[in-house]
Amino acid sequence: MYIPAHYKNENLDEVRQFLRENAFGILVNQVNDKPWATHLPLELFTDPQGKEWLVGHVAKANPQWKSFSEQQQVLCIFNGPHSYISSSWYKEEEVPTWNYIAVHVYGRIFQLAEEELLHSLDRLIDKYEQDSANPLVMSDLSAQTMKQIRGIVGFKVAIEDIQAAYKLSQTRKEDHPSITSELENRGTAAQCAMADLIRKHSE
Repeated sequence: MYIPAHYKNENLDEVRQFLRENAFGILVNQVNDKPWATHLPLELFTDPQGKEWLVGHVAKANPQWKSFSEQQQVLCIFNGPHSYISSSWYKEEEVPTWNYIAVHVYGRIFQLAEEELLHSLDRLIDKYEQDSANPLVMSDLSAQTMKQIRGIVGFKVAIEDIQAAYKLSQTRKEDHPSITSELENRGTAAQCAMADLIRKHSE
């Protein structure tokens, strides 16, 4: 994707953490010569050899998986907080804009074997159940419930390139106090998160 130099984030440790915290993404490939996209959890995973993957699964009824090919790149898209930024918050006249975080991950896709799929589902459940009052454990599920796994297809994407755009008013540092104050006054979760991000990246 196009990223102006001052918005490009090349701190891969920070981007990896973003991917862990914003793991609901979009998987894009070609199906019958047309772009096809599915919204789904895509979990960052490092194997014992140190290679990084994105791991997920789709419904078997979704035709997307039938076009998975190890010879073709897929695109995985992740979004973070975003917000309209009014130029009325600036000291000098300018056009309004939009702040956002977007990360694109490119790689080759491979279908998971049954055992790999089960391990990926176990990790997924453990990650999102850890704050539950009564955490679900996959090993406690009945054989009848586990039969539903037959209706999904697991995959992993071997990461080849990561592109991260962090547009956080970097070119308007003198206006950061006004921008963050106005965002917080509006009070939505996304706007408050954006204010926090601007402060963090101003340090």
